[in-house]
Amino acid sequence: MDEIARHLRALGSTKNRLQGLLDAVLAITGELELSEVLRRIVATAMELCGARYGALGVLDEGGESLEQFITVGLSEEEYEALAGIEFPHGEGVLGLLIQNPEPLRLRDISGHPASVGYPPGHPAMCSLLGVAISVRGEIYGDLYLSERLDGQPFESEDEEVLVALASAAGIAIESARLFEQVRDSAETFQRLLLPTLPDLSPFSAATVYRPAEEPNHLGGDWYDAMRLPDGALGIVIGDVYGHDLPAAATMSQIRNMLRALFYDRRTPPSDILRQLDVTVAAGTTQPVTTVLVARVEPAGREWDLHWCVAGHYPPLVIQPDGQAEYLLHEPGLPLGVDPSMDRPDHRRRLPPGATVVFFTDGLVEHPAHAIDEGLDALLELALTHAALPVDELVNALADHHPSDGRDDVAILALRLPPDD
Repeated sequence: MDEIARHLRALGSTKNRLQGLLDAVLAITGELELSEVLRRIVATAMELCGARYGALGVLDEGGESLEQFITVGLSEEEYEALAGIEFPHGEGVLGLLIQNPEPLRLRDISGHPASVGYPPGHPAMCSLLGVAISVRGEIYGDLYLSERLDGQPFESEDEEVLVALASAAGIAIESARLFEQVRDSAETFQRLLLPTLPDLSPFSAATVYRPAEEPNHLGGDWYDAMRLPDGALGIVIGDVYGHDLPAAATMSQIRNMLRALFYDRRTPPSDILRQLDVTVAAGTTQPVTTVLVARVEPAGREWDLHWCVAGHYPPLVIQPDGQAEYLLHEPGLPLGVDPSMDRPDHRRRLPPGATVVFFTDGLVEHPAHAIDEGLDALLELALTHAALPVDELVNALADHHPSDGRDDVAILALRLPPDD
């Protein structure tokens, strides 16, 4: 009976460990950020094998040394004791896996001929278990564990679990790298569609574009600014509905049409938007688009902001005295809904030194909060950073946005010349 009980306990332990391994595989393969994937792999390995310390060393391009070393398990005091000391680059015992990517299991690290000891402040470590991680048939890095929590050396079962986990880790790493490549490509494509602002002196202007956090999540957000033939400054901010390649391509077409109309027609912004809506409606597709078109021109010692909107958010004005407000108006319908609709113009006199912030919905919208909460949070954020130069201001707004990050963000900030 005792023998049967031991077998049953062993079977139960194996079953629990197998279930833990499956859960771990699901956890690490469900993560997409590479840095988080690597840390999750180490933490998961420690949990499965009951280890106190864990690390993952990433090989350099030549595959001869470590260029990155992710550690988990060190206490704050242990991290502080190692401050200023370079991470291991694959010498000594750690280099054994680099030279021979076969599982490595040691009872006593210091007793191995390749051991070179530890730097000052390094916690004492005796046992070691290490396996190589391969991605697409090439060694990507090495996964190390040290010191079982129960004080026992690592066993063959621990090695088997770690080898299995390393196989899943290779898939997770490859997925995360592909995710980053797709995201970077989408962002590069999007940025190529956005204009570089010309010299707008005596105005100070800055823009920022931030892609959505999801991969291949191309957006239709754009901004534009231009000198108009009559001497006024033209400003545009807009967003084509959708998050894919067609939306980005449509955004480029509408931006170019709007730029041509704005430059050619010396008429109020409402007429520009009316004509743009008619032109878009004559095409084969009728994308829903929100947009704000504005003219800025001198009015004595002050400045006249003359704008019209099609379903877009109002501009945010930061006054020179540090006050801020939205220029509220009826937003009207977006483009692509009813081209015959009348669109009113709006005007506001602004003092020298005022800053006008134009933005898209990705900056403030969050599914868990009312839109007024997002707008209020943006207003407070603008007040906090009002004194910054405009290039720093737009980055501060984008860095600390109150939205959920699932939509791309475009911001254009224009600071009026000071009163000399």
